[in-house]
Amino acid sequence: MNTLKKTLALVATLAMAATAFASCGDDESSSESSSKADKTEAASEAEASSEAGGEEVSTGEIDASVGKGGDKFTVAAWNADDVPFLIAQWKGLSFDTIVDDLADGKVEGIDCKVFGVGGGEAADRYDQLFNEGGDLDVYFCEADWALKYINDDTKTLALSKLGLGDSDFANIYKYTDEIGKDSNGVRKGVSWQAAAGGFAYRADLAKEYLGADSPAAMQEKVGDWDKFVAAAKEVNEKSGGKTALADTVGGMWQAFACGRTQPWVKDNKLVIDDFCQDFADTAKQLWDCGGVTKNSQWTDEWTAAGTTDNCMGYFVSTWGFGGFFLDAAGGENGPAYGKWAVCQGPQAFFWGGTWIVVNPKTDNGEEARDFILSATSKEDQMSAYAKAKPEYVNNTKVMDDLISGNTVFNEKISGNFADKQNYFAELANNAKTIDFKGLITPYDATCKSAFLEAVTDEMLKGGKSYDDAIVEFKKKCAEAIPSLEIE
Repeated sequence: MNTLKKTLALVATLAMAATAFASCGDDESSSESSSKADKTEAASEAEASSEAGGEEVSTGEIDASVGKGGDKFTVAAWNADDVPFLIAQWKGLSFDTIVDDLADGKVEGIDCKVFGVGGGEAADRYDQLFNEGGDLDVYFCEADWALKYINDDTKTLALSKLGLGDSDFANIYKYTDEIGKDSNGVRKGVSWQAAAGGFAYRADLAKEYLGADSPAAMQEKVGDWDKFVAAAKEVNEKSGGKTALADTVGGMWQAFACGRTQPWVKDNKLVIDDFCQDFADTAKQLWDCGGVTKNSQWTDEWTAAGTTDNCMGYFVSTWGFGGFFLDAAGGENGPAYGKWAVCQGPQAFFWGGTWIVVNPKTDNGEEARDFILSATSKEDQMSAYAKAKPEYVNNTKVMDDLISGNTVFNEKISGNFADKQNYFAELANNAKTIDFKGLITPYDATCKSAFLEAVTDEMLKGGKSYDDAIVEFKKKCAEAIPSLEIE
């Protein structure tokens, strides 16, 4: 039984007890006062624990400071890929018509603001809403810039103030929980999805060039970065230089960056450690041996390479299998469709993801709480959503149950894999082993992109040294983060 139901059951029990002792006069009044005092004390203890970054207790009680009873429950996001369907799942509405129904204002009591911009541009639109004082209850933040809002108490509400605590989110993947907490360890955001990744590859080419006839055999060939480089050289040699093992340096970086063991910034100082050189050296080896294509992500050339024998594999996250990766096969009737398999790859990683946060000035605290519980806590709702959307939801128990039951999440996506491989099963272990505790800073997106650009432009394309790349990296960080101490 979830926390909210337990709370309601407790309230019902107390109500019956009060009725039974109605004839006791002064004792009833005393009992009610004691009950209220106990609830107030429990809420205060939960809030204090939350603010201290300790265990966050689920009370089911919305703090008195949180607004309730607003006319419209307003939710904002940059596109219509997810929010409308989460609303449909919550309210029991049709997935087929929900996008149009929300756009036309046909869903009673809900205003869904879809900006129609890229994820990075959404922050500007949110800032505009805050500056104008526009109505906003719940909004969605992307991993790369979520901390901008999560670390700002004027922009995001501690979820404990909605009565939500650790037991409500007991089964979420741990890395998602770390990203949803502010610098003091207070939970401000929670995600409904786990965007774990894996290495998707052409099964036929893997058998031809590497002798790998199963995902397990392929994992043996590419299970760490040294093995990955060796496999790339073998593929290049046996294909006569025609086939690259990996899609892009950018794709490789999405995985490699999750192996970092120190934060990018510590005590306001930029941290450049051995990890940085390990990536640069690995990228250089793959670039020079033809183990990675020279394409850039998000270009036509990037996905087109998968429709031929020129690119053997892509680093893909959960959301990408029905997106760019399907494009890389040429679509459902494409030349490479149905020829793929997926393994964990050289590094457990995630790529992307979105967190639900609440405006502290919300006037719909009850709706915000219920929406969050539907999307991120109620297992029956999450299971139904995982199958209907489809989505790799942020709940270990739900996903383990669905995967062990050989659930076919989407016929078109599953059909892109040889023997209709249970592709989410390969990502489950990666999702559970990603560890970002103590590694998250507000500067991660800036540092990650600056480092990749410096290595690519200076070392790979420019033929310069690692030291030259580091000089450029420091320059980029200094320009983007003037307050940062850089040695």
